[in-house]
Amino acid sequence: MGKYKDAEWYIKNSKELIQKYGDIPPPWIYAPNAHPYSVGWRMGGGETHIMILDEWLDQQDLSFDERVTYLKKYPNPARWYQWIIHFLWEVDSYEFTESDYIPYFEKLEELGFKNTKDFHQDLSREDLD
Repeated sequence: MGKYKDAEWYIKNSKELIQKYGDIPPPWIYAPNAHPYSVGWRMGGGETHIMILDEWLDQQDLSFDERVTYLKKYPNPARWYQWIIHFLWEVDSYEFTESDYIPYFEKLEELGFKNTKDFHQDLSREDLD
């Protein structure tokens, strides 16, 4: 297990989230108007949420199908597909070129995820935190 499993702050916050959601929700539930590249994910509450989520996911050791089920519980904005691709296939989707996304978007569509065609437009929005 990860480095935070015994930390008091982790135990307290994860229990609160699990009580509210039944698990630790993905980033777009924690901060629905946040951009995936926001500095808020690297400091403050956003950083804490990512740390809790990463620790919890490490503890769950989810199979691919369980990861898909987890994601489908939380409909996502298209801008989060980069994170989702990394989460599902453990590839460095943050280094992808435009054409690298195509096969993964096709796989996501086959799995029932919607709006992959809106990824770049949603990622480019200027009204996000």
